[in-house]
Amino acid sequence: MKVDLHNHTVLCNHATGTVAEYVEAAIACQTEYFGFSDHAPMHYDLAYRMRFDQMELYEGWVKEAQDKYADKIHVLLGYEIDYLPGYMDNIVLNRSCDYLIGSVHFIDDWGFDNPEFIGRYEGADIDDIYRRYFALVEAMAQSGKFDIVGHFDLLKIFKYLPTGDIRSLSEGALKAIKKANMSIEINVAGYRKPIAEAYPSPLLMELIAELEIPITFGSDAHCKEQVGLYTQEAEALARSVGYDKCALYLGRDREMVKF
Repeated sequence: MKVDLHNHTVLCNHATGTVAEYVEAAIACQTEYFGFSDHAPMHYDLAYRMRFDQMELYEGWVKEAQDKYADKIHVLLGYEIDYLPGYMDNIVLNRSCDYLIGSVHFIDDWGFDNPEFIGRYEGADIDDIYRRYFALVEAMAQSGKFDIVGHFDLLKIFKYLPTGDIRSLSEGALKAIKKANMSIEINVAGYRKPIAEAYPSPLLMELIAELEIPITFGSDAHCKEQVGLYTQEAEALARSVGYDKCALYLGRDREMVKF
């Protein structure tokens, strides 16, 4: 990936490896812009995110990598923030950085992408769960707080798919994303999960392209070995619906670059 904006560090408590190892893996993949966007702190689900008192450490690591590898790669600073009403903090939302990824990992108190809680899918109305999920994504876009939508259709992770038309179920969210002038990442982590495809799906990518919503790319790496995986598949997916440019953010300002 020429641009790879979604990657983690050990501070999220479910990743391994050093910042330098990730950057060196990105350089080996010929990535030109590599962004860290670790799970931002909030007073919820503390086991899977950095603490508020670790933000300076995180930013220091990224700044050190920016300086060390400046002649080889552009290293960017971002945060992935859970859209969780009542828990998002202005300390994070107003942070000086290159971009903010807004993601939905929770429906009420259910961490639906966590295999520990997969049992809650059984017997549930899957279409209703999708409606609730995309309503949260829509509200996230309407908040105006974020630059990039993280793993747009994450709910499919365990292959629980709706019987209704996914395009109709997601339409309100996509229109809100378009109105908010956000980008949607092609996140390759889905290839590593039971669904075995990128987020968003090819079908949703067609609709995203019709709406002319900008796209970007993310490995969503939680170890150095995941950096740059499925680059060819991600770029082929983008090209298949007409994209040849992707979004890059510097100081919260977007520019489009060819890939």
